[in-house]
Amino acid sequence: MNWFKKFMADDSGATAIEYGLLSALLGVAIISASRTLGTKLSATFANITGNL
Repeated sequence: MNWFKKFMADDSGATAIEYGLLSALLGVAIISASRTLGTKLSATFANITGNL
């Protein structure tokens, strides 16, 4: 029972989980931004090609 109490009080893995969640959120934000930028960039190049 004493081991279980120590195990429940140990929060050393919480930081790793927080970093993992933060990096996943950052990855989603980067993917979203790159898709939006890619679409706009593609439209810009299509416009340039049409004008040439």
